[in-house]
Amino acid sequence: MEVLNMQNVSKFYGKIKALDDLSLQVNSGQVLGLLGPNGSGKTTTLGIILGILKADRGSFTWFGNTYNGKHRLKIGSILETPNFFPYLNADDNLDIVRQIKNVPPQKFDELLDLVNLTSRRKSNFRTYSLGMKQRLAIAATLIGDPEVVIFDEPTNGLDPQGIKEVRSTLKKIASRGKTVIMASHILDEVEKICSHVAIIKRGKLLATGPVGAILNNDLTIEVASKDIEQLLGFLRSDLKIKNINQLDKFIECQVSSDFDIGTLNANAFKHGINLTHLVSRKRRLEEEFLEITK
Repeated sequence: MEVLNMQNVSKFYGKIKALDDLSLQVNSGQVLGLLGPNGSGKTTTLGIILGILKADRGSFTWFGNTYNGKHRLKIGSILETPNFFPYLNADDNLDIVRQIKNVPPQKFDELLDLVNLTSRRKSNFRTYSLGMKQRLAIAATLIGDPEVVIFDEPTNGLDPQGIKEVRSTLKKIASRGKTVIMASHILDEVEKICSHVAIIKRGKLLATGPVGAILNNDLTIEVASKDIEQLLGFLRSDLKIKNINQLDKFIECQVSSDFDIGTLNANAFKHGINLTHLVSRKRRLEEEFLEITK
């Protein structure tokens, strides 16, 4: 089912075009990573679809307009830095959010357990680490059981442990069937969390689709030997090997997904080349992203 449909949305800040005819569709159950460099228009996109900013051109609809203007009740979101009362604990802060959302009184045991804050629920917000503050904000987005949750750079500024905890929380939310839209400039986060990706740069949509479809089927091979020049000549003689690139400690090249690296090793040996390094891997989202946005 279609959840969000954006049609040719543009946004200007003076002479700067923050969004340039952006069209995007998000379906129910997708975990979409809105991926782009800083300044690419990610936060502007989220601001527009949440009704915080007004588009200069274009339009968008939530849930096919089935909720007759009450679609915001079905959406939870965090934009920028989470803000709570520093002298209140987790339960009290969440209860204020509950009242703002006009949700009936409830206990927050399940939400605090989901974000791993049960043991600190009675501690004041000001005593929380950045990661704990972000996880409490994630819990707040889930009050009222929204169909869609939206996060803007959810791991921004966190240390490795905080990133790991937030990533684990987002995966749990996605596993519950929620539709998730997550803006990020961190390629690794999108690759590990999201089912779909939309790559934007300077407000333009460059590519969109399942993460596995954006990644092509080519393999990247890392290969090395003591005689690099001889190895280069050998690799260049094989028409199945392309994009040969000499790096500091090895040579990187690309081959099709059915390429047999065992045969490569055997043929190199027949030509008197003893390989000291041979690794094959799929192209990562980072490589695809850099190629798309270059």
